[in-house]
Amino acid sequence: MRLTRIVVALGGNALLKRGSPATAENQLERIYQTVEYIAEMSCRDYELAIVHGNGPQVGNIVLASETAADVVPVMPFDVCGAMSQGYIGYHIQQALRYALDQKQRKVPVVTIVTQVVVDRNDPAFNNPTKPIGPFYTPEEAENIAREKGYTVAEDAGRGWRRVVASPMPQRIVEFSCLKELWDTTIVITAGGGGIPVIEAEDGSLKGIAAVIDKDLAAAQLANDIEADILMILTEVDRVALNFNRPNQQDLDHMTVKEAEKYMEEGHFAPGSMLPKIQAAVMYVKENPGKKAIITSLFKSIEALDGKTGTFITD
Repeated sequence: MRLTRIVVALGGNALLKRGSPATAENQLERIYQTVEYIAEMSCRDYELAIVHGNGPQVGNIVLASETAADVVPVMPFDVCGAMSQGYIGYHIQQALRYALDQKQRKVPVVTIVTQVVVDRNDPAFNNPTKPIGPFYTPEEAENIAREKGYTVAEDAGRGWRRVVASPMPQRIVEFSCLKELWDTTIVITAGGGGIPVIEAEDGSLKGIAAVIDKDLAAAQLANDIEADILMILTEVDRVALNFNRPNQQDLDHMTVKEAEKYMEEGHFAPGSMLPKIQAAVMYVKENPGKKAIITSLFKSIEALDGKTGTFITD
């Protein structure tokens, strides 16, 4: 009998505690807490792949590279994305390997540096929406936009950030490698949504400046691997209508039709909950009878038991 397959999309709070300095040490400390839940899923015999975000990390790498431009050459944006994918994956696999060892669970963990094909004509390149890097006050954002030519935008009531293009994922280049490993290994893949690349007529690939939304990349992966569950982990236990308002309404369940209606009504913030709902809808539409779950990292096991979380089904 085939084991239940889950693609887990880790949000930013799983990698770095809100308000903590964005140091490697703080990130690793947070990840050691995060992977306890992933290890428990593995102990329950779920087959797993992990996709993670990289918005703060890739933004900081780009900023560091640009700041040091008079000392070393500035790295292209796609290379900075690859750097973030490598070091976040390294942290996750190191911590998860330890957590599994503590549970006497002998399952290998590996990171695949993953490219994801996007359309060079994707309209997202004309409308940057994906927040990256640190938060700024309105005044700081105005200054950095003027000085560096960045596009900046307010991020879901949390402050101002640089925004970049976020094209739709079309194809995971290294998917065949993941498929080979799936039955024996926990794979960390499509980190940061994958390194966005465009495909030339001769089949060659070229990196492009963008950040693919990790939830949409996770939905693509879940569809390709024929996963049973797409689990999107974020900061809240359930999706809500009228979020942070007196009439907030938490949702235990949404159908695809209901989710599309709520998106049209503007209930979900771009760059925050909206792409999670879009990813869940995309996955469930392609996989009738299966489900997506949106919940917090710390409630993930309870959500798998059906005790919390928001379930999206057809």
